[in-house]
Amino acid sequence: MTAKRARALIDYLIEHDECSTEDLNEMGYDHPPRVVGDVKEAGIPITMTRDRVSAKTGRKIGAYRFGDPADIKSGRIDGRRAFSKPFKDRPVAHYGSREAFTQEVLAPRYLQIDHRVPYQVAGDGSFDGSNPDAYMLIDASSQRAKSWSCENCINAQRDRRKDVCRLCFWASPEAYTHVAPEEVRG
Repeated sequence: MTAKRARALIDYLIEHDECSTEDLNEMGYDHPPRVVGDVKEAGIPITMTRDRVSAKTGRKIGAYRFGDPADIKSGRIDGRRAFSKPFKDRPVAHYGSREAFTQEVLAPRYLQIDHRVPYQVAGDGSFDGSNPDAYMLIDASSQRAKSWSCENCINAQRDRRKDVCRLCFWASPEAYTHVAPEEVRG
């Protein structure tokens, strides 16, 4: 694991068995859930409890530990791949610099490449740089909305079925049967 945030949490857990949100703050990370998310995205299971009490405030805070090693997701230890500029040019040429949800034509610098099937479900194991249909172009606002919806979807949390994701609005706004995973009738 070479990603700095993820490596920091992993090293801390190896040394101390548990890491609180305060510990992560003291290490310079202002958004502890993002650090934990980096480790989980790398396929390493992390559990969270709220049974630790803050020495500063006396309130309960989150504490993280390694999860069951049997739950390690293979093929993710290196974490997410960054999309190169030449790769971004492919979906821009394919979709015409159009935002997937609003269909608004935007300058390419305002668009981000996103996996149609969320990384937390499919990982990058099936990365295919020659297939722009596996990705979509979305703006920052859509990225936040999709991310929140997918992170809170029961399929992404528990089942991780790619076929369910492919039929979701957040993966295929042009042809979908449900929205995370509430059935929608047209």
